[in-house]
Order: sequence, then structure tokens, then C-alpha cells
Amino acid sequence: MKKNVPVSSIMTSNVIKLNLTDDLTKAESLFKKHHIRHIPVVSGNHIVGMLSYTDLLRISFADAIDDDELEVDVTVYNMFSVEQVMARNLVKVSPDTTIKEVAEILSKREFHALPVVLDELLVGIVTTTDLIKYLIDQY
Repeated sequence: MKKNVPVSSIMTSNVIKLNLTDDLTKAESLFKKHHIRHIPVVSGNHIVGMLSYTDLLRISFADAIDDDELEVDVTVYNMFSVEQVMARNLVKVSPDTTIKEVAEILSKREFHALPVVLDELLVGIVTTTDLIKYLIDQY
């Protein structure tokens, strides 16, 4: 297995993002349309939080809706803002953080995605799925 490989080699750099002012209906739509589980929340290009699909499940019955369905019942979503639901105290990594270091962070924490930042600007996201795909490619 290769050593000291930077996370930039496996991260997603074309990141689907939410703005702090977006609503949860938009978030639900993005999760379903792009088949993703984590969306960084930005103010400009500065990351201010991370919203996961699990965060939405905690406040709604989103899992009761067919994954192919883009329409959702927005009643619950209108009661909360992205800012109220997102995770705020993020662990961030830089593009040159090694894949091993990322794996160690994710294995010890209760989250499954890390924003990748350079000079405080969001440049990517790395998830446990990215790590699994990397490991599969090693065999």
C-alpha cells in the first residue's frame, strides 16, 4: 500500500454546497438528486458547517420518501433553518493531509465526512466512501 498519499488524490473537488441562507427543502433535493450524504455549508467560499442526510432524518420523516422522489413535505423543513440543523464544530483537513491521517480521524469520530480547506477556503470533501474506494483500488 502506498504511504503518505495526500487526501487531495481521493477527495471530491467539485463539491455540492449549500449557502447558509438556503433552506432545508433545497438540501433534501440536493441529497436525493446527487445521491450524496454530506453537504458543506458555506458563507461565500468559507465553510461554516456541514449538513448530513442523517441531520435531516433526525427532524423529519425524509426516509419515508422514495429516494427517487424529489418532492418532499416541507412542513417540518420550514420550522428549521440550515444553520440550526448543521454541525458547526468541524474538523477540517488540508489537501496535503495524508489519507492515513484522514482515516485515523474518521475512525475515532462520529462523523463520516471532512471538509478539505486551503487558506480557510473550501476546496474539497472527503468521506468514508472515498476511503473505502481507495482501499478497494489497492487490491
